Amino acid sequence: MTQHYDVAVIGAGAAGMMCASVAGQRGRRVVLIDHATRLAEKIRISGGGRCNFTNIDATPQNFLSQNPHFCKSALSRYTPQDFLALMKRYRIAYHEKHKGQLFCDDSAEDIIGMLKAECTLGNVTWRMPCKVQAIGKSGERFRIDTDHGEITADSLVIATGGLSIPKIGATDFAFRLAQQFELKIVAPRAALVPLTFDAKGWQPFVPLAGVSLPVEVETGTKKARGWFREDLLFTHRGLSGPAILQISSYWQDGAPLTINLAPETDIAEALIEGKATSKKNLGNQLAQWLPSRLADEWLLANGFRPDARVADMQDKQLRQLGASLNSWAIVPNGSEGYRKAEVTLGGVDTRELSQQTMMVNKVPGLYFVGEAVDVTGWLGGYNFQWAWASGVAAGQAA
Repeated sequence: MTQHYDVAVIGAGAAGMMCASVAGQRGRRVVLIDHATRLAEKIRISGGGRCNFTNIDATPQNFLSQNPHFCKSALSRYTPQDFLALMKRYRIAYHEKHKGQLFCDDSAEDIIGMLKAECTLGNVTWRMPCKVQAIGKSGERFRIDTDHGEITADSLVIATGGLSIPKIGATDFAFRLAQQFELKIVAPRAALVPLTFDAKGWQPFVPLAGVSLPVEVETGTKKARGWFREDLLFTHRGLSGPAILQISSYWQDGAPLTINLAPETDIAEALIEGKATSKKNLGNQLAQWLPSRLADEWLLANGFRPDARVADMQDKQLRQLGASLNSWAIVPNGSEGYRKAEVTLGGVDTRELSQQTMMVNKVPGLYFVGEAVDVTGWLGGYNFQWAWASGVAAGQAA
């Protein structure tokens, strides 16, 4: 038997639950459909289980898109303060950890519980786990064939996310549906992801796995340049840590990264200035500014002996060493892919959508929200803020 609703939302993650709750509380008859057995797994694992649910400093400048102005409308109408007001109603305690990043004091389950309660207030009907087999449109209505039977709806919201992370249920459902309705898609790729390097070329750095330090990293052209000062982490296969996750969204295949491993110090100048009075060897001298393991391995990888005395080094050699540390140019050969990516860059082209409502311009009643859309935030709670804001925009209109 066919069941009819005003609004069908597919995808019960951050954007989907927010959208369903807002539409339901407007008096719309809403059904929320998801294929997963566990609710909102991406919220659950975020922030080490405490959910980095927004960033208090979020602005449109913290988002990447081929159409960078698109996100302004939704973000201005639903701000981090609006989400905090919702949390206050549920008495969920939180704290700021770093650079405006807000986390639950207790658990990400608090956020999931709050969103579920908001859906209950809107009398949202749940279909979960429930697989969608086909979607069509007949006249004004959408037809959704599921393994729970047929559902029809006046409005259909796609909140199924991107391609990261497959093991917790990510699929290309949103992109396949966009293609079905002949919408343009900005080619998706893994973002906020560790970067990898050629195994042979990376061999000298394998012993550094686990070493972390603050760096400056940049890549790209003036038009699309990324620059961040964050912590970097060496791994067996390449580089990770917040600095690399951030820059990965800007990195293009074949392009170099430029990394300053000692952003507070001009290494060459400091070594040359101290040369006259220093009795230290190179390894100990560099350990003032770098982790000692990194200092020793770096010297060996660049043809220097860690036990060589600074006083015995030529200025030219010290300048060469300083440049290698303050301006390390290295070309990744790829990334760890969607299995370790926090988000998907690209997605449904925003020029296909209304920035006020998230509705597809040429398919009345069809909406795309959240990570499925070509709007990608920085690391640090920005992508959740986009999920809330875009979900609310569609929920107020659908």
